[in-house]
Amino acid sequence: MPRALTDEQRDFVDAVGEFCRRECGTKQQRDALTGHGRHPHSRELYARMAELGWLGVSIPQDYGGAGRGMAELCLFLEETAYGRAPISGFATTIISAAAYEKFGSEPQKREVLSGVVRGRVEAISMSEPGAGSDVAALRCRAERRPGGWVVNGQKTWCSNAHIADHVLLVARTSGEGTKHDGLTQFMVPTGADGLRISGIDTMGGREVNDLYFTDCFLPDDAVVGTVGAGWSQLVSGLNLERMILAALMLGTARRAFDDTVSYVAQREQFGRPVGTFQALRHRIADMATELECARLLVDDVARTIDANPGVLFPREASMAKLKCTELAKHVALEGMQMMGGYGYATEYGMESLLRSTVVSTVYGGTSEIQRDIIGKSYGL
Repeated sequence: MPRALTDEQRDFVDAVGEFCRRECGTKQQRDALTGHGRHPHSRELYARMAELGWLGVSIPQDYGGAGRGMAELCLFLEETAYGRAPISGFATTIISAAAYEKFGSEPQKREVLSGVVRGRVEAISMSEPGAGSDVAALRCRAERRPGGWVVNGQKTWCSNAHIADHVLLVARTSGEGTKHDGLTQFMVPTGADGLRISGIDTMGGREVNDLYFTDCFLPDDAVVGTVGAGWSQLVSGLNLERMILAALMLGTARRAFDDTVSYVAQREQFGRPVGTFQALRHRIADMATELECARLLVDDVARTIDANPGVLFPREASMAKLKCTELAKHVALEGMQMMGGYGYATEYGMESLLRSTVVSTVYGGTSEIQRDIIGKSYGL
C-alpha cells in the first residue's frame, strides 16, 4: 500500500536510504564503523549525518534544527534502522533534547539543542538497581547545599552515557508526599567530579552503563525545569520515547523481513526455492500483513501527535511501541528459522537483528507495562 507522504518527505526518505546504502550498506562497512559490532554508535557516521542537517530534524529552527514534527522524525528513525545505520546514540539524544526544549533554561537549550544539531550525543538516566518498571521508586538523592546540590547514589541501564556530553539525571530531592513527588531533573556533564561511568556488557555490545554518584556537586543552574516536578516532566515525554522506539523497530522489522524474503526466494531445496513451499509462503504473508498494520499505526499516531501539540496520547503511543517491538522480535526470529543455519551465522546478519530486537520489548517500558497502560486507558 503506497504511503501518504508529501514530496518533501519522500525525497527525505530517499536521501536517507541512499546514504545508508552507500555508507553502511554492507557488513564489511558496518564492521569497520562499529569494531565488528562492539560499539553500536559510530561517531564517524553520526558526524556525516550532522553535516547533512539530519540530526536536527526535530530540533527547533532557533537552535539550528529543521523544526519538523513527529512524522518526519519517525521517518528518519525508521529509514536509518532499515539501513542498519550504527547511530544508537540518536534515540536517547532526541528524548533528552525534548526535555530540555520543554523545561530547560535558555542557556541549557542553547548548549544541548545546538549541540544535537552539530552531532553531540545526550543521555537520560532514570533506572536504578531497585527501580526499573517502577521508575518512581528511585532512591538516588540530590540534597541542597549552598549554591547547588550534592548527588549520591547509583543509576543503571543508562544508554549512551559513555559517549554523551551530558546525562539528564532524575533524582530524589524530597521524601515528602507520594513516591511520585519530590523528583527533580538535573543536567549533569559526563565529566563532572563525583560521577563514575561503568559499562555493562550486553548482547548488543557496549550500549548501557552503571552511573555512580559520590558527593557529585551540581550548581543551582543544573536543575532542569522545576524542583520537585520531575515526574510530571518525565510523563510529558512518553509520547516521544515510545514513538521513537516504535519507529526504530518498524524499520528493523522491515529489514529482517526483506532479508528473509530475499533468502527464501533464492535458496533451493528439493529442486525449487524454499519460499515457494506453502509453510513458508504463508508465514511470509502473515508477516507482510502485520508489517503493513504496524506501519499504518505508526504513521497515524505520528500525524495525530503533530496535529495536537502538547496533548498526551498514552494509549496510542503504547500501542505503537508494543506492536512494533513485539513484531520486530517475531520477524527476526522467524527469519532466523526460515534461513536455517545461515540465519544463525554472523555472516548473514539475521542473528544481529534478532539480538537488537529482543531487548526492544524491555527498554522504554516493557511490553507488559505497555499492555497495562493500554488496559487502564479503558478504565480497567
